[in-house]
Amino acid sequence: QVQLVESGGGLVQAGGSLRLSCAASVRTFSVYVMGWFRQAPGKEREFVAAITWSGASTYAADSVKGRFTISRDNAKKTVSLQMNSLKPEDTAVYYCAAQIVGTPAYNYWGQGTQVTVSS
Repeated sequence: QVQLVESGGGLVQAGGSLRLSCAASVRTFSVYVMGWFRQAPGKEREFVAAITWSGASTYAADSVKGRFTISRDNAKKTVSLQMNSLKPEDTAVYYCAAQIVGTPAYNYWGQGTQVTVSS
């Protein structure tokens, strides 16, 4: 069983920055593609960013490109999301997720951390 625990959420003014972290309790962290998703009130959960098992490739939603950066540390079994130039529309619960390499969907999810951006 994989457990993912997010941290780093909070309240920030527009234009500010936050760094989210996700710690994984898993034997072999490097077999997982890691991703961040978010869900705003009244909206469906949406993809934010992902990083391959080696960290060589990253992907980001158009809405966050150039502002958010995903990274991972396989030795520490963590994945981070650096969020800069935050906007009120970034307000959401952010979820960390893990996908076993070779499978079609994310298999494990964290409990989420709230990010609120005030205008």
